[in-house]
Amino acid sequence: MDQAPKRTQSELLAQAIADAILSGDLKPGLRLDEQTLANRYAVSRTPVREAIRQLASTGLVEVRPRRGAVVTVVTPEQLETLFIAMGELEASCARLSAMCMTPIERRRLRSHHDGTRALVEAGDREGFAEANQLFHTLLYAGTHNSILMEMAGSLRRRLQPYRSAQFRGAGRLARSFAEHEAILEAVVSGDVAGAHGAMLHHVSLVEDAFLRLTEANAA
Repeated sequence: MDQAPKRTQSELLAQAIADAILSGDLKPGLRLDEQTLANRYAVSRTPVREAIRQLASTGLVEVRPRRGAVVTVVTPEQLETLFIAMGELEASCARLSAMCMTPIERRRLRSHHDGTRALVEAGDREGFAEANQLFHTLLYAGTHNSILMEMAGSLRRRLQPYRSAQFRGAGRLARSFAEHEAILEAVVSGDVAGAHGAMLHHVSLVEDAFLRLTEANAA
């Protein structure tokens, strides 16, 4: 399995803060004080500042003049709009990959996917989340379309905290693996329509998994 790049301290911290926001521990509208966060996560203020910058790019945090960083209020309607756009972009990437991927790229995608099975069996949510990101990145690259790659990558970064949070749901790792399997088989066999449909279905299930998780947290 191809290895995802090792995450930096600020990236790990951004994920931890994102998890706290998405779980409701850090409430919408809350001002994020750098020193308070540094104390909470036992780090210096420098990675906290960088983590907040990363979270601002996802829309989870809003940086306001004279007020600093504030947890954003994201409505279900806004989130649905983002996931619809993500689904259409990624479905297009899967369709083009089925058309354009080279034999080497198809073998690499299969090898990477097969390697994630061990992460599912081990219940390694963090490892699978990183591998999941690389699976989708390989599909973007398989389009051989730099504009589409850039657009999909940008929107994925914005949705990344939500997509990572879904893996806390019971059984979600195994279901995500199976969804990837369907996408993989369609792509490597050149099934253009099947790849498009499998990816569109996958992203819709990602959204459903996240929404069920947030509803459970709110209960």
